[in-house]
Amino acid sequence: MPWQAELPLANERPLAADETPRTIALGDRIVPYVLRRARRRTIGLSIDHRGLRVGAPRRASLAEVESLILRHGDWVEKKLDEWRTRRRPEPLKIVDGVRLPLLGESLHIRLALGSNRAIWNEQAAPVLTLCLRSPDDANRQLEKALREKSRRLFAERLEHFAERLGLAVPPLSLSAARTRWGSCSQKSGIRLNWRLIHFPAHVVDYVVAHELAHLREMNHSPRFWAIVGQLYPDYRATRAELKTLAAHCPHW
Repeated sequence: MPWQAELPLANERPLAADETPRTIALGDRIVPYVLRRARRRTIGLSIDHRGLRVGAPRRASLAEVESLILRHGDWVEKKLDEWRTRRRPEPLKIVDGVRLPLLGESLHIRLALGSNRAIWNEQAAPVLTLCLRSPDDANRQLEKALREKSRRLFAERLEHFAERLGLAVPPLSLSAARTRWGSCSQKSGIRLNWRLIHFPAHVVDYVVAHELAHLREMNHSPRFWAIVGQLYPDYRATRAELKTLAAHCPHW
């Protein structure tokens, strides 16, 4: 059974109905993990502040799942130790004058009284004014404004790269996924994490190219990476950059 290492994002939530807590021995170490059965083709291992989480096809046996974990035991232990020593960024308080990263620039947030709408000014350094009925609405209105901006950008980049592959532009949806920056389905299209808007534009292009390449190869085989390289030649360096940026992605 093939496997896929997924880039994690941090978010607390209770276990879902299709998630089962388990443990496995890796050498002298007992490692708890959460097993989630889903409609997927591969076994995926992801590690974040919650620990090891495993996504598996419904047809995969427990023996297959745990055999794969054991084969990648060194990787699992290394990543668990990295997360244990990693300091999570503090939640950002959205107040007048706060700044956020936006596509490689610094976005200046201004707060004003109003009817819950957002006003963009990008003539020089980008400024986003949130007109709020109440200061308590700041977080929600900021996310709404950034989601709308990310959707427009992602749609444009999808069209650009789909044309280069000779593909029809797939349906686009946004996510705030806890374990990945993007995903691809032959049926439902491409989902991209709206928080990519915090990263430089070339990082967005890499993720878009990566997910579009899955419409040709639904795996991470050499053929898949050749397609990614055709669309985005510097993907290795940008993939490493994304991992670094992910650790500092703002949240509120």
